[in-house]
Amino acid sequence: MLKVARYTINVVQKCNFSSALPKPHSNPEIFYSGIFINNEWHKSRSGQTFPTINPSSGLPITEVQKGSKEDIDLAVDAACKAFQFNSKWRTTDASERGRLLYKLADLLQRDAVYLASLETLDNGKPFRDSYHIDVAHSINVLRYCAGWADKLHGKTIPVDGRYMAYTRHEPVGVCGQIIPWNFPLLMAAWKIGPALATGNTLVLKPAEQTPLTALYLAELTKEAGFPAGVVNVVPGFGDAGAALVSNTKVDKIAFTGSTEVGKKIQQGSGMYNLKRTSLELGGKSPNIILADVDIEQAVEAAHFGVFFNQGQVCCAGSRTFVEDKIYDEFVERSVERAKKRVVGDPFHPETEQGPQVDEEQMKKILSLIEEGKKQGAKLVHGGERHGTDGYYVSPTVFKDVEDHHVLAKEEVN
Repeated sequence: MLKVARYTINVVQKCNFSSALPKPHSNPEIFYSGIFINNEWHKSRSGQTFPTINPSSGLPITEVQKGSKEDIDLAVDAACKAFQFNSKWRTTDASERGRLLYKLADLLQRDAVYLASLETLDNGKPFRDSYHIDVAHSINVLRYCAGWADKLHGKTIPVDGRYMAYTRHEPVGVCGQIIPWNFPLLMAAWKIGPALATGNTLVLKPAEQTPLTALYLAELTKEAGFPAGVVNVVPGFGDAGAALVSNTKVDKIAFTGSTEVGKKIQQGSGMYNLKRTSLELGGKSPNIILADVDIEQAVEAAHFGVFFNQGQVCCAGSRTFVEDKIYDEFVERSVERAKKRVVGDPFHPETEQGPQVDEEQMKKILSLIEEGKKQGAKLVHGGERHGTDGYYVSPTVFKDVEDHHVLAKEEVN
């Protein structure tokens, strides 16, 4: 496990070397903030908008069209029409679907610096992570899916008698896709890549905290050549996601986010036309450190596991079990490493940690820290807001956490 963690750390550290970074756009222009349906940009049917906030400053970036049930229904209808038998998309060869995905990946690569800058502005993660991880892996996953497009097939099955038995792989239909705010562009790529490679159409709802890169991606799908109605993107809040789940024309829901919302989606999918459902939900991943470990390596691996992406990862290693023999030394070294962590402007090349995604997340974390202290866990570093502007939290380390403590059971992100 530590070998894997060490490899991951080394890759990120090599990628994050400041001289390898292009210069970011610290104030990227916002090109798209509407609702994308049928390869066209629309205002919300309600006329409502909402601000997307720069978490580094707490100030608005721009106003985004607020999608509602009516907008979701229009997007689903467009996706249904694009999926009709003998439509342009349904008659597109599998190899051509792959070519379109390769083209989309090329467009992401062309606009990589802009996309990384936009992600950092809207999400708050360090630009070096946005560029080397989020955008780079988005490109990789689209190319991976493109390669699979014409290699998915059924089986011919030998049976007795004068019969032939075979299976076919066919697209599900209209896919509703709801993505989180921690990796906005990457989660969009993870969702749309497989759906498009296999011939589906989709309606994507990005998180209300971070809609901007998904909206830019929508325009790139049009530029790449995907037919109208194949990709639709509707920014909005929970009611828009609920409308996607309840729409009986949607054949599948794919959701990444909290366990609480995932349970509601699972229930809703069962109530409305028994949708196929895939859920990627929360977690509380442990690090287990034994006494014979290379302690320097273990401290760095654990530090990376808990603090990467401001701790906003569903599999963040936010609890660490350490063998008694090395416990005190491990805690001491972990505190030393946390003190060295560079927190600040996410556009600065040396920054390791930016702000939390929004004020709600910052307050949630600070509240859990206070609850942990009340329950008896010992705070040994951090535990407070970092600075006065934006939504920063100081790198925080507790020791002597018991299994029943909230810090041991709940995601602190």
